[in-house]
Amino acid sequence: MVKPIILCVDDDPHVLRAIARDLKDKYRADYRVHSVASGQEALELLSELKKAGSPVALLVSDHRMPDLNGVQFLDQARALFPDARRVLLTGYADTEAAIKAINDVQLHYYLLKPWDPPAEKLYPVLNDQLAAWQFGHNAELVGLKLIGHAFSPKSHDIKDFLAGNLIPYRWLEYPATEQARELIELNHIDPLQLPALFLENGYYLLSPTIAEVGTSIGLHAEASADLYDVVIIGAGPAGLAAAVYGASEGLKTLLIDKRAPGGQAGTSSRIENYLGFPAGLSGAELAQRASTQASRLGAQFLMPQEVTRIELRDGYKILHLRDGSSLQARSVIITTGVDYRKLEAPGVHDFTGAGVYYGAATTEANSCRNRQVYVSGGGNSAGQGAVYLSQFAAQVTILIRGESLAATMSAYLIEQIRVIKNITVRNFTEVVKATGTDHLTHLDLCNKRTDIVQTVPADTLFIFIGARPFTDWLPVEVLKNPQGFVLTGREVQLHSDYSQSWQHSREPQLLETSVPGIFAAGDVRAGAMARVASATGEGATAISFVHRYLAEV
Repeated sequence: MVKPIILCVDDDPHVLRAIARDLKDKYRADYRVHSVASGQEALELLSELKKAGSPVALLVSDHRMPDLNGVQFLDQARALFPDARRVLLTGYADTEAAIKAINDVQLHYYLLKPWDPPAEKLYPVLNDQLAAWQFGHNAELVGLKLIGHAFSPKSHDIKDFLAGNLIPYRWLEYPATEQARELIELNHIDPLQLPALFLENGYYLLSPTIAEVGTSIGLHAEASADLYDVVIIGAGPAGLAAAVYGASEGLKTLLIDKRAPGGQAGTSSRIENYLGFPAGLSGAELAQRASTQASRLGAQFLMPQEVTRIELRDGYKILHLRDGSSLQARSVIITTGVDYRKLEAPGVHDFTGAGVYYGAATTEANSCRNRQVYVSGGGNSAGQGAVYLSQFAAQVTILIRGESLAATMSAYLIEQIRVIKNITVRNFTEVVKATGTDHLTHLDLCNKRTDIVQTVPADTLFIFIGARPFTDWLPVEVLKNPQGFVLTGREVQLHSDYSQSWQHSREPQLLETSVPGIFAAGDVRAGAMARVASATGEGATAISFVHRYLAEV
């Protein structure tokens, strides 16, 4: 297998030798390191590598170079290798230009010179960049293949599950791709039985359930113990943070989720306001980092698995699971988050998974190439999805009920959308009907000011319209507000049923529900701030309250 390439560029021969030396010392076993003395020479080399089909993983460029500076070089190099990670070498005097380049050329990182010692100031940064490149690049190399029809809801569910669990796979549309046709014919598969998931060992599963897919890729849906100190239900940012802190502080910790790590945030194509990541990171990257961290510290994962009810017995919490099994917990943290509300317009339900998708922008982006895409919603998730989809679609149209995006979307996203030529925003507009054959083909859009309805061609509709909590399954003892969000702390005490529900001599702790020992964190909690950073903070904080509770029982 050909090693991927790391290319470094600097017009100062002493600096070039130093960076090339440090790169070879660390990465020569897995990468080929090339070094050139000018941006123009580097572009010529990249052009030749492109023709040869050689993979380029990382570009490291000095900023202050004659003729073509580092930002200009990385901008032009992006057209040749858009997936290569881009790192700028700069001095203190040029940090403003480097920060500006994060938006202008999607710079992934900038490093200040000198970077000594490299073990502290160079390698950790580049390790992260190369890991991020490998995560996206492996999808083309891995043997896991999914064959299905273009607008199959079941194919979409499997793609969404694999992507959410960070499992690289190749999507082969039938009958559009030659490889899909060959595999179907070779294995005598009836196309009506699709989707088919081909595993790396040569076996395949026909129209598998999500549970069967999870088992085939090595996920665990059965607990290894009967009793845990803390069970966390929901693997979004709050749940992952709780798992990291619970495991690191010596609690026997189990994390359960019915789909995949990351929750709603895990489907985000780019989170740009998360502390410590100036170039932003995808929801999948965040979920991958947090899952790895929690596992390393000793947390156990159970997925795909679902808790159907919690039984309270002698101070213990008995968790009954979808497969009929059960386990005991001394304490529970509910971090099930929220999901997008359903769009209640005629036809939308009929085409869900067949041109209509809730979230899932990253999962279905490739199927949107050169198509007319509509995004319903005006929040940050909708904006992030639209920006990502604009790289694939011919046209992306954002539909909002209000006058502008300013009331619901962050300023940085509004500015990005403003300069992307193939994104338009239609205000005072909502979807009132979806039509098609076996998949979505048209939308009826109503202008709420004029009541004029227009029918437009539409290949795909992505829906991001508000929050709906997952709390119907909770026991009646856990008090909720009228919208279904879980009450905690002071909010529990203000509820009319508090005296009947709370059976303890002390008051509920800040993140504790109306049942002692059951806590809630993140978006599922009433009054929570809908931000990734606040969710992770609540998840970590919940563990401190778990310790207090366990100390008293």
